[in-house]
Amino acid sequence: MKIEISEVANLPSRFGDFKVKVFKEGCKEHLVIYKEPLDEIPVVRVHSECLTGDAMGSLKCDCRDQLEHALKLASKTNGMVIYLRQEGRNIGLLNKINAYALQDKGLNTIEANHQLGFDADERTYEIVPFILEHFGIKKIKLLTNNPKKIDSLSGIEIVQRVPIIMKSNPHNQAYLNVKKESMGHLL
Repeated sequence: MKIEISEVANLPSRFGDFKVKVFKEGCKEHLVIYKEPLDEIPVVRVHSECLTGDAMGSLKCDCRDQLEHALKLASKTNGMVIYLRQEGRNIGLLNKINAYALQDKGLNTIEANHQLGFDADERTYEIVPFILEHFGIKKIKLLTNNPKKIDSLSGIEIVQRVPIIMKSNPHNQAYLNVKKESMGHLL
């Protein structure tokens, strides 16, 4: 896998002062946001892009709340957020909106993805060990509820899984129930 790596830049934000670096994998440009000096065993959040949640504040998911929580924690603990460009569980924005339309008609998130010809979750995480190795990180505290992320990070010792439980709302309660009951998320 050919990866192009950017220089390091400063990113002052409302969550703290970070460093940022991009890892370009094909046409996907993944962003790494981190606080220096990184903790010896940093808290790391692997966050998949969710334009509707992260940028638009959609209440259909808990993505923005998770991202903001992760950035606050990374700032406080000298940790890292790896922002992976795999929108809509890696089905892309167009298909994600089509899945939303099917959900508006009564399908759940998994049924909608299946109706469109996709698996429940198409995301992959093979770039994450490469990124962590680039930073010399061998052990992490992984901020996640997703057992698939835990299982997919080969070569990295996960010394602790840190839960990231967000408050539900009337628009995402059914979605969160599906994540827990059908996808095995640790909620």
